[in-house]
Amino acid sequence: MTPPGWSAAPRDLLRPSAMGPFADIDHESCLGFTKSKADGAEILAQRGVVLAGLQERLFANGRSGDTRSVLLVLQGMDTAGKGGIVRNVMGMVDPQGVAHASFGKPTEEELSHDFLWRIHKQIPPAGHIGVFDRSHYEDVLVVRVHNLVPRSVWEPRYDIINQFEDELIASGTVIIKVALALSFEEQGRRLAERLDRPDKYWKYNPGDVDERGFWSDYQAAYQAMLDRTDTPGAPWYVVPANRKWYARLAVTELLIDALERLDLDWPPADFDVEVEKARLAATRE
Repeated sequence: MTPPGWSAAPRDLLRPSAMGPFADIDHESCLGFTKSKADGAEILAQRGVVLAGLQERLFANGRSGDTRSVLLVLQGMDTAGKGGIVRNVMGMVDPQGVAHASFGKPTEEELSHDFLWRIHKQIPPAGHIGVFDRSHYEDVLVVRVHNLVPRSVWEPRYDIINQFEDELIASGTVIIKVALALSFEEQGRRLAERLDRPDKYWKYNPGDVDERGFWSDYQAAYQAMLDRTDTPGAPWYVVPANRKWYARLAVTELLIDALERLDLDWPPADFDVEVEKARLAATRE
């Protein structure tokens, strides 16, 4: 089903095979969305209600023994809008049904374990939507770009990640992987804004400027990530991220689509409804 304002389903439009090389993506594009930014804001609010209803059903089923869950993986360069998606998309649903994890530079304890050790600890519980703000893919992106471990160590990780995600799927987790494609120029503008606004200083990291010197290496690493880990069970979606409102709308639709495919209904009562009605009525007398 094509969602409101779209020419086709985002799950079809935003596949890597339809987008072309990662480095050549039109970052300003609102691919498939035929309405204006103002329309997009209105549609996002409407679709947020739909998303919230589906998420509530997922959570209710999880409370009733259903083991299924959803995992949203967000990958993107610094300032690509990962945090904004967490706030503005996941902020439209009940927070008690959301499990959010952010993966930055690993701690000494985490480095002493396998690279997936810290990931396993954050797998969403049954009935939850898990959100990874960065993820296990850091270990084939920043690790690859900066040669933090030898190629003989990071190269096998693509297959290890595929196996890990296959196991998650088999256990009942639906995986939605989103690569936010931001342009070099737009990242520069967003970093400059952080330096111009005192209320944004806390978000600024001097290391982000250093990372801009490795931009082409990151583009190649992202392409390899898409080529090696875009699988039928855990596909990647590439979302142009220069327009924040579009990226948020696209991710909302991908989540709605995934939840609708679960064909969720409200769990039946595990008690006698009529008996409970009678008991409740008796307390009013």
